Amino acid sequence: MERACININELINVFSNNQGTIYQSDKLNCFYIDFGGKFARFNCLALQKLKNAVESIDIEALLLNTHKADFELVTFNGCEHIYLLSALEIIALKDLLQGTFTMFKLNHMISDCLHRLVY
Repeated sequence: MERACININELINVFSNNQGTIYQSDKLNCFYIDFGGKFARFNCLALQKLKNAVESIDIEALLLNTHKADFELVTFNGCEHIYLLSALEIIALKDLLQGTFTMFKLNHMISDCLHRLVY
């Protein structure tokens, strides 16, 4: 989906690093990843699958293999988005996704603590 079709003011910045940003849309109940020059929409399950796909890549083996380039094709079943990433981009995307899921956990912990204080 093109960035021009989305009102950026309606998106919540979940987590950012130097390479990209993950936004949350409460209105559309989805997430947007702005990474590597691509602005892609994901639902919650697809975001988790992307995180699992990126985390399953063995960066060390990728860098040490002299018989192929240090690029990896990242996709998963049911996903319309494909990323062709270098080792450094994989590390950056992994950091972006880990930071995002950490923010989800932190938000849940804060909400749980506040709920306990009220009741």
